Amino acid sequence: MDYRILGRSGVKVSPLGLGTDNFANPTSTKESIQIIDSAIGAGINFIDTANTYAKGESECIIGKALKDNGYRSKVLIATKVHYRVGEGPNDEGNTRLHIIKACEDSLKRLQTDYIDLYQLHRPSFEIPLDETLGALSDLVTQGKVRYIGSSTSPAWKIMEALHISELRKYPYFISEQSPYNLLDRRVENELIPFCDYNNLAMIAWSPLAMGLLAGRYNNAKTMPKNSRGNLRKGIYSERITEAGISVGKEFVKLAEKNSLKPVQLATLWAKDQPGVTLPLIGPKTLEQLNDYLPVMDMKLKKSLIKKCDLLVPPGSAKANFHNSATWMKMRLDW
Repeated sequence: MDYRILGRSGVKVSPLGLGTDNFANPTSTKESIQIIDSAIGAGINFIDTANTYAKGESECIIGKALKDNGYRSKVLIATKVHYRVGEGPNDEGNTRLHIIKACEDSLKRLQTDYIDLYQLHRPSFEIPLDETLGALSDLVTQGKVRYIGSSTSPAWKIMEALHISELRKYPYFISEQSPYNLLDRRVENELIPFCDYNNLAMIAWSPLAMGLLAGRYNNAKTMPKNSRGNLRKGIYSERITEAGISVGKEFVKLAEKNSLKPVQLATLWAKDQPGVTLPLIGPKTLEQLNDYLPVMDMKLKKSLIKKCDLLVPPGSAKANFHNSATWMKMRLDW
C-alpha cells in the first residue's frame, strides 16, 4: 500500500482514513466494530472521530473495538474538541478548562492512555490562541496527546497558531481537516497551497459530498428517508442544492462510463488531488466499506481529472460544505 506522510510529523498513514460520524447514529455498535476490524485488516491505520459524534458513543465504540482486537498500537486515533458536550457554561469552546476536561473524557471513552492526533474541531475567535495552544502543549508534555491539528479553519488562523507556537516553543499543528469534494473546491484557492507550503497534512472530510456525488438525491426538497440530509436537518440539509444534485447526476454517468462506482470515483478524486494527504470515508455499513477499499490501490487518470474539472471548475463550488464555519462569509446563490 502507498502510505503517506502525515504532515511534518513523519508518521505514515494509509491513503484513506476511517471517519466514524455514523457510528451509533445510525450504524449499530456491532456493525461499527465490524467496520473497524475490516478497515484495519485492509490496511487503514487512521481512525477519525470527535467527542460529539453520537454524544461520545463513537469514541466508546472505537475504544471497545481496539481493546477487543488488540490493535491500539497499530492505528492512529484522531479525535476533536470544541463543540458543546454538556449544559454548563464551560462545557464548550477552546479554553484551557474545556480542552483539558474534554481530553480526559475522550481518553476514558477511547480506553487509551493517549490520543495520536488531537484536533480543534473549529477555531475560536473569542479565546486567545495562546491559551488554547498552551493547554494543548501541556497535554503533549504529559503524554496524553502525540500531535495536534485543526479542523475547518481559515489559513490565516492556522498561520497565527504556527507563529505562536514558534514564539512560545509550543508543539506545532501538523494537520488541517477541511471539507473537500468535487462540489466544494474552495480550499484549493488558499488553504491547500498554504498547507502544502507549511508542510501540514491536508485531511479531506466529506469527499462523497453527503451522497450528492453518488446520485443519492433527486431534488433538494424531498430527500431519501435514510439520507443524512433527511436524518440530520440544519447544516446538513442546507448542503443539498439543486446545482449539486445536477452535477451529481452527471458525475454518476461519468463513473459508470469508466467502470467505477460513483463512491469510488468521488473518493479517488479527493485522494489524488494535489496537496491532499488522505480523505475520510464514512461507511454506514460493512458493504459500503467494501466499496471504498479498492480505491486505496487506484490512481486517478488524467482524462478523468479533466472531465471532473468541466463539471466543477477548480476553486469553485456548487454546494456549501463550509456552512458550519462561522468565519466563511461567502454565501453563493445556487
